[in-house]
Amino acid sequence: MATARDAAPERTQYWVVPVVRGLLALVPAAVITFSQNHAPELGLVVFGAWAIVSGLVVGALSMRLIEERGIRSLFLVNAVATTAAGLLAVTIPGGLPYLLYLVSVWAAVTGFMELYAGLRARGRTPAARDWIAAGAFTAVAAIVFLLLPPDSVTAVGLLGAYFVILGVYLVIGGFSLKWAAAPGAAASGSEQHS
Repeated sequence: MATARDAAPERTQYWVVPVVRGLLALVPAAVITFSQNHAPELGLVVFGAWAIVSGLVVGALSMRLIEERGIRSLFLVNAVATTAAGLLAVTIPGGLPYLLYLVSVWAAVTGFMELYAGLRARGRTPAARDWIAAGAFTAVAAIVFLLLPPDSVTAVGLLGAYFVILGVYLVIGGFSLKWAAAPGAAASGSEQHS
């Protein structure tokens, strides 16, 4: 008899992906929070370093732990877009308008793709609710950065706030996925020993 877990687009170890993604987001959040310099250059370097590492690491983990081809493709494109945005942030010098534009475009592209992945997987996996929430939050961040008045302290501070909220949400969501899967895994393990 097939279970909902059999139809899920990701493997049971997938909980690692949001936890790692969340922990990676907390690093730039800490850097921005504890830095007195909120210049656009700091925002670009911090965003760029995070995006490169996050794009590569989370992309590789997603490719390994997401089984459904369509969802895996969305997260692969998401990882490539994140890595590309990171490379643009650290290689092309720019000021506040460049930071706001780059973060807006990146957040719009990746946010809507993650939101779409969540809506597509809705009802088949508990991870879908986290994809919907993180995607919606990132898409809203795109609008905020696009409409933000040109003030570097506010822009870099909001970037740090985005990382804090996303990081905490993803870590909690990842461990919730792990703990939700644990009772089912224990029950199936005890059935095999019976």
